[in-house]
Amino acid sequence: MKKLVLIRHGESIWNKKNIFTGWKDIKLSKKGILEAENAGKILKINKFKFDITYTSLLNRAIHTTWIILYKLNLVWIKIYKTWKLNERHYGKLQGLNKTKVLNKYGKNKFKKWRRSFLISPPKINKKDINYPGNDEKYKNIDKKKIPLSESLLDTYNRVIPYWKNKIYKNIIKGKSILIIAHGNSLRALIKYIENISDSNISKLEIPTGKPLIYEYKNKFKIINKYYL
Repeated sequence: MKKLVLIRHGESIWNKKNIFTGWKDIKLSKKGILEAENAGKILKINKFKFDITYTSLLNRAIHTTWIILYKLNLVWIKIYKTWKLNERHYGKLQGLNKTKVLNKYGKNKFKKWRRSFLISPPKINKKDINYPGNDEKYKNIDKKKIPLSESLLDTYNRVIPYWKNKIYKNIIKGKSILIIAHGNSLRALIKYIENISDSNISKLEIPTGKPLIYEYKNKFKIINKYYL
């Protein structure tokens, strides 16, 4: 039985503080480090081995990846880092406390910004300190592709081509794959591989630091799904 493993990074400092994080490069909290260590331990207990790992360009996902691979004694395997797996860009909401945003703008608007498939939060300005185009890690990316804000659809439209053109090609070659990313980039991927509707995807929650396993056969025909 072939298996694909998806993991949302361990809790970040801003997760703990209930802050919209997006593309802000925030470190793991102490709990997040423990979550990553526990994920590595449970994968090891269940005898998981990987050929390739994919992650984002954000610290919290990369750090989680390092910890898990260290626990598995697999630090030598190839790690592909890409902005295509970054968290959804939350625009002007990045850095704001979620409860304060909810109280200021109301439940309806808050829910649409946070959970709607089609609606994106207010955009930041390119002169904003949070504009990713000013970050060295994105210097080789076409500025037209760097978001000022994203809906889940926007996130989907960068994650899925990467899945099709990079990750899936290695899956059909028989490679064992580990993907460590973010709540929304993983929601986008899961929407695609499980064919979840635009409305139902709003209900999907992904916990931090828990390995999600897809068992499949042939060219990725899913036959089972579960969390370790």
